[in-house]
Amino acid sequence: MAKAVLSAKIAGVLVALALLTAIVLYLIPSGDYLLLPDRAHPVAPLVRVQGAHPETGPGGIYFVDVFERRASMFESLFPWIHTGSTLVPANLIVPPGVSDAAARQADLREMTISQKVAAAVALRRLGYKVVAKPSGVIVAALDSASHALGKLQPSDLIVAVNGVATPSISKLRTELAKVHVGDTVKLTVDRGAQHLSIPVETIADPANPKHVIIGFSPAQAAEITLPLRVQIDAGNVGGPSAGLAFALQVLEELGHKIDRGYKIAATGEIELDGAVGPIGGIKQKTYGVRAAKADVFLVPVENAPTARRYAHGLRIIAVKSFPQALHALATLPKKR
Repeated sequence: MAKAVLSAKIAGVLVALALLTAIVLYLIPSGDYLLLPDRAHPVAPLVRVQGAHPETGPGGIYFVDVFERRASMFESLFPWIHTGSTLVPANLIVPPGVSDAAARQADLREMTISQKVAAAVALRRLGYKVVAKPSGVIVAALDSASHALGKLQPSDLIVAVNGVATPSISKLRTELAKVHVGDTVKLTVDRGAQHLSIPVETIADPANPKHVIIGFSPAQAAEITLPLRVQIDAGNVGGPSAGLAFALQVLEELGHKIDRGYKIAATGEIELDGAVGPIGGIKQKTYGVRAAKADVFLVPVENAPTARRYAHGLRIIAVKSFPQALHALATLPKKR
């Protein structure tokens, strides 16, 4: 009897220690980030277009984002406790030398740019005259092998290389083609109100060792003048991945019932030429679209295989461009 009581006490102590350990681990941040699903949201409440006369009825356009936050030590050890989550190293979310706050500001800036580009693409599709003047190259993300780590930051705007203006991505590549791998180039960078000169040693392009690169993902900045007032307010949602959804909604606002009665979720970074580029967090976004009970999910071609893996019956349509997305929606069977 005494042994049984002792064993029960020991078991109780072990359980208490295990619970205490779990609580402590949950309070201590890890070196990882968690990507978590968020239910897809209707875009209509966020978009206002001058002269709008949106169609009513069933259906609608939806955008989807991803919750990003630092994982606790407990979550880092047991990420599966959150359905649909993915654990990633912190340096894939916040580059070395960049604060969490700076990375967040970069995300918000990318969202602002994507809104303007989306409006421009949609209005051009309708035949409006849109003026878009390239104004520099945005640092969207830094490669881990780049010598620019700790020097450049996400959302920096590169406006010149070695004193030569680089308003476009193609112009920047032209200037880099004039130097050799290992040369140091002087980058003229706008960072908020700061105007900086930053020396960076170049590296070889892994895909083509003869090509000289700095080691970052570029995005095109442009001064865009629209013929109509378009206001898009996504609140605290950051990043460029809602561009395709915003462009679709602008057409809806101007009376074009492109959803045809379906609940259409869309993700993809949209470029000024209408191209739709890949995005991150597609697993979580697919979960979020399913949670919203959408009928169709438009995704960039590069993201389609992963989206289909987690679709569980959700219809996935892969697209490369805005016109292709419109064609795909126009050819959907009549909604029953």
